[in-house]
Amino acid sequence: MTSFPFDGIALGCDYNPEQWPRSVWPEDIALMQEAGVGFVTLGVFSWALLEPEPGRFDFGWFDEILGLLHEGGIAVDMATATAAPPPWLTAAHPEMLTVDEFGHTLWPGSRQSWCPSSPVFREHALRLVAEMARRYGEHPAVRLWHVSNELGCHNGRCWCDVSAAAFRAWLADRYGDVEKLNDTWGTAFWSQHYASFDEVLPPRITPAVPNPTHQLDFARFCSDELLDYHRAERDVLRDICPSVPVTTNFIISSHQSEQDYFSWAPDMDVIAQDHYLDHRLPHVHAEQAFTDDLTRGVAGGAPWLLMESATSAVNWQPVNIAKRPGELLLDSLRHVARGADAVAFFQWRASRAGGEKFHSALVPHAGRDSMKFREVVELGAALTAIGEVAGSHVVADVALLWDWNAWWACDLGSHPSAEVRYVDAVHRWHKAVTDAGATADVVSPSADLSGYKVVVVPTLYLVDDTLAPALAEVVARGGHVLVTYFSGIVDTCDHIRLGGYPGAFRELLGVRSEEFAPLAPGATVTLDDGGTADLWTELLTTAGAEVVASYTDGPLPGTPAVTRNGTAWYIATRLDEAATAALAERVLDEAGVTRTGSDGVEVVRRGKYVFVLNRSSTEAVVPVTGTELISGTAVAGSVSVAAGCAAVIRAAVIQEGT
Repeated sequence: MTSFPFDGIALGCDYNPEQWPRSVWPEDIALMQEAGVGFVTLGVFSWALLEPEPGRFDFGWFDEILGLLHEGGIAVDMATATAAPPPWLTAAHPEMLTVDEFGHTLWPGSRQSWCPSSPVFREHALRLVAEMARRYGEHPAVRLWHVSNELGCHNGRCWCDVSAAAFRAWLADRYGDVEKLNDTWGTAFWSQHYASFDEVLPPRITPAVPNPTHQLDFARFCSDELLDYHRAERDVLRDICPSVPVTTNFIISSHQSEQDYFSWAPDMDVIAQDHYLDHRLPHVHAEQAFTDDLTRGVAGGAPWLLMESATSAVNWQPVNIAKRPGELLLDSLRHVARGADAVAFFQWRASRAGGEKFHSALVPHAGRDSMKFREVVELGAALTAIGEVAGSHVVADVALLWDWNAWWACDLGSHPSAEVRYVDAVHRWHKAVTDAGATADVVSPSADLSGYKVVVVPTLYLVDDTLAPALAEVVARGGHVLVTYFSGIVDTCDHIRLGGYPGAFRELLGVRSEEFAPLAPGATVTLDDGGTADLWTELLTTAGAEVVASYTDGPLPGTPAVTRNGTAWYIATRLDEAATAALAERVLDEAGVTRTGSDGVEVVRRGKYVFVLNRSSTEAVVPVTGTELISGTAVAGSVSVAAGCAAVIRAAVIQEGT
């Protein structure tokens, strides 16, 4: 990856000047300067105005706004404008539209109205990219190229005939021989044996349960197909203007599963993500911390760019919750604490019209004279004050393993319980670790685990053959490994690992399970240590492991629920939140992980900087000595942070417990 394109901890935003008359543009630049905006993302949805007719380009207005931004000292993240094709293109070529698994064409009228496999779309898009690169690749304001926008959002998977042909080509390249595909997909089941790749279709709607490995490979194909599209745009940009770095904005969240971003990361000069608080989830700020930690994991520990977030409410949830006073600063600093070197928002001005007109912005409908804009100015000043944090790395003793392939496979149908969802255990254990005062890197199962005191493996249903030996090395050097239910069950082909569960991890954990006994929705079981659990039990026996807790009731009274084999722990059920927290604290303490903060008070170390984020209702006191950067005041021995506030300390001394 290249050096970071913006200075300090930059404040940025999407800017859509085409939504506003030219008379507003000078005011925009002045207000951006007042707010401390360091960069804008320009051109994301501008295709229809940049190329109003096939092959006829109108860059005059774009030249004008780019000049104004440059004169105002505002850098540009230049989008390639290919996210949403213009009506003339979709009208002329309806074959480029996406088709869902039911065979329904998804018509234009919103955005992302294009099939990732469409050669027609690619031809027109790359022509636009080349024109923009030739015109703006050497412009002094342009610091970064931004391929498309949120690739895979709304069009991550397409089941059309063009996609079917591309899928068959992908399979032929992956397997080489159709008999290898038959073996991998287990096509002896239900007379699914293929005589040729030409007989394979995408996993469209079928009369009964579809082939799960077929579904899994289609998910892999779709991720690879969009990555190939990104590479096509990137290669045009690098050929014409090689000195400008290139990225695209990932959607690393609980509702976007279509891309395997670990496989995408090597193709990015800078890792960028979009994140919006999802108030449909029970712990919205815990989910934010998780996605930030995962983004850092995708970036290999390097700083990353928050390309989009919201100053307040979004527009696409059933109830769109506004941020309370102070939350904008607190949420933004959480991103920085966990590795962001820039904090950007959708968008500069709240729109007057369109599907996102009620989405919050830096300049709300109320205008400059508003509490929200004053908070934006406050945020810009705070980010400027902590600019020296840029380039530093987060310190973490805990690794939590995450894998998009495991997510795709775990959430397929015909499993012991449809209530077992991949992200559930991941979020539960990440929250328990962070609430206990530790920091976790969320990393790939193939990551180097040698520097971690604790490795958490939540519901990693699909694993390859290399992970169990890697975890055994962690245990051999005295580190702790914590594995939860429904982990290690299948190989990378989604074939059951025979001999008993938990498959790949039986020897490491010193246990063997003969049968799963999932619980009905709402049912609970009691453990002999006083805890309760739900969702899952299994007929577990020990083979060298120590029993930590057993069931006292439910379908398997007396059966082990929690075990340990030296420092390898197995949790064979979904513990309640209190029991999960208690076990997390026990494992962290035994592993020697220094814990700071508490539920509602996050303390994160980023190099020599200590971030204290206080979401609790009371003052937080944290031991640290140094200088608080936002206020510029000295800190001797401890810092006091009021409820709902934050502090960033350049630590002269990192004290025990920090």
